[in-house]
Amino acid sequence: MKESPNQAVDRIELMQTFVRIVDAGSLSAAAAQLGASQPTISRRLQALERFLGVKLLRRSTHAMKLTEDGERAYARARELLEDWHAMEADLRGAGDAPQGLLRVVVPHAFGQAQLVTPLVDYLRRHPQVTVEWLLHDRQPDFVAEGIDCAIQVGAVDLPSVVAVQIAEVPRIVVGAPSLIDEGGVPRHAQGLAALPWLAIQTFYRDQVSLRHQVSGEMVQFPIRPRLSTDSLYALRNAALLGLGACISSAWVVAQDVAEGRLLHLAPDWRATPLPVYLVYPPARHQPAKLRHFITAMRAAGSTMTGVEPLRERPMLSGER
Repeated sequence: MKESPNQAVDRIELMQTFVRIVDAGSLSAAAAQLGASQPTISRRLQALERFLGVKLLRRSTHAMKLTEDGERAYARARELLEDWHAMEADLRGAGDAPQGLLRVVVPHAFGQAQLVTPLVDYLRRHPQVTVEWLLHDRQPDFVAEGIDCAIQVGAVDLPSVVAVQIAEVPRIVVGAPSLIDEGGVPRHAQGLAALPWLAIQTFYRDQVSLRHQVSGEMVQFPIRPRLSTDSLYALRNAALLGLGACISSAWVVAQDVAEGRLLHLAPDWRATPLPVYLVYPPARHQPAKLRHFITAMRAAGSTMTGVEPLRERPMLSGER
């Protein structure tokens, strides 16, 4: 039987919905982003599974995870949708070339040290685009502030935005050599509990949690920070001056550790890595400037210094 144009469009819509569910982390979040009801999103997912003849998502009370078929389907669906958008852009020609002002919110430290190079590469490829690069360690109000997208380090708790994880930031414990006594650098996490501590308020305040990279053993202990701050650079500088140990994003202190100004303490132990997300409001049509920026930032996740690209998709969060 010959396929109708409406059936082809429906399949594209089903693929778009499936990709949005995975990127958003839950059916309810995808529904909020697409302006549809959760039952509608569920029906679209079921329709795609019936059409393909496979189960794409495995859901339980608290979590939702891609099946093996779902992993393959997600990768192919994203490729197909990107090809579709590329075809649209090609057929529209110069009228859909990236142009105009793009307003982006990025974290202070990450936006200065990690993202300027891919930003400059993007601007060189698209000379008709200008960018406002706004350094804020907060979630923007996209509509009220006229923000096109944001880069966020850490969990995204707004269900009404599209949040695509592009990388992970490893976190390690460091301290100045002056902190360490004759016993040498602590090898076990428990040996860190007696040290004076510094804290980064955004991610930990009064407790340290560390995991052994091989055994998976978890250690937690309380701290009373001598200094707490919301700045990665202030945290690093205080650590360099010997005020205390701290958990730092590995990329911030990599050079200090390499040159001996800071010591990597309990080197087999790490704090939970921080996810890096590209966040933007949902829309039926993305302007070319935003679409190409999203592509550039996804690619940048595998090239940033001291940041780990995603090797596999994590378990999806439960229904919100």
